[in-house]
Amino acid sequence: SDLGSIARGQIPFSPLAAYLLSVGDPARRGSIAMPDFGYQSPGLPGLGLEGGMPSGTMQAAGQACTLDEPVMDTIMRDLRSIGTKLKYVMLPRARMDKAHGLREWDLWGPLFLCLALGIMLSTQAENSEQAGLAFALVFVIVWVGSGVVTLNALLLRGQISFFQSVCVLGYCIFPLTIAAFCSLLLQIIWLKVIFVVVGFTWSTGASVGFMSELVPEDRKALGVYPVWLFYVAIAWMILIA
Repeated sequence: SDLGSIARGQIPFSPLAAYLLSVGDPARRGSIAMPDFGYQSPGLPGLGLEGGMPSGTMQAAGQACTLDEPVMDTIMRDLRSIGTKLKYVMLPRARMDKAHGLREWDLWGPLFLCLALGIMLSTQAENSEQAGLAFALVFVIVWVGSGVVTLNALLLRGQISFFQSVCVLGYCIFPLTIAAFCSLLLQIIWLKVIFVVVGFTWSTGASVGFMSELVPEDRKALGVYPVWLFYVAIAWMILIA
């Protein structure tokens, strides 16, 4: 065998040969370390490996692991993210840069806005049956309507993510939600019309630019019209409430 050849001197002695002898000889095992051939395994980012050896921790590259984060910290971080996006929608910047600040999508904000709008419209109903109908109608129009608008953009070969589009359309109903709240406080018909018109204009201005940018140039009208119709339906519900 190779070990016998090394022992008899037929194979030149080397660090590798010494290591092989130590492996074959139980008495010498562990006394000679594996020779260093000049190669060191690089650390692997994101897996907690330094020099090729596992450290027992696993973190994503560039961000801390949040699995051990307290629940309250997670809730507060999500609430701050929602507040930042709502403030972004209300600023003219959203109209200028075509709602790029909403590209990191989430559905918590649209859900809260939908709940708030449904509750406000249901409180203005004459009886409990109409209140339930108004609340359900808000949910259907917001979620099914935003899904239909997104599907239309995808069928027009728009480069868009489904949930990202739903997020933008959902956050952009915030001006109409404010209009519904002001209309609930001030029961004056002409003020209600003004609030709804301003909210509708602001909502469409913030979302249309985002949708039109993702639809091919020759199909922009087909992509923008359903967005306009989506907010018209919500504005009309607030007016007749």
